[in-house]
Amino acid sequence: MEDLETEAMDIDKQHAHQLLDQLVPGQFAAVVHLLESMVSPNEHGDALSNAERKAVAEADDWLKHNEPIPHANILAEFGLSVADWEKMAGESLPEEPPRRNG
Repeated sequence: MEDLETEAMDIDKQHAHQLLDQLVPGQFAAVVHLLESMVSPNEHGDALSNAERKAVAEADDWLKHNEPIPHANILAEFGLSVADWEKMAGESLPEEPPRRNG
C-alpha cells in the first residue's frame, strides 16, 4: 500500500513540476508564497513570511509617493458599490466540489 502512495505522490510531483514550468513570473511568485504558507504555517497568525514582509514594505513605499486609493473607487472599477460589497460579505459562497487539473 505504501508503494502505491509513493508512486501516486511521485506522479503528483511530476505534474506539479510540469505546471510550474508553464507559469509566468508573477504566477510563479504567488505559488511560491502559497507553498511557503503551507509548509510553514503560523499557528498564531502574528508573524509575517518574508514574502508578506516584502509586500508590506512595497505598499508602505508606494504610499510615500502616492495618495491612498479609496475602497469605493476600486469597487467601482468592478461595477460594485460599497453597499454591494457589504451585502456580499453577509452571503455564503456556493458549495463547489474541489477541482483537479489534468
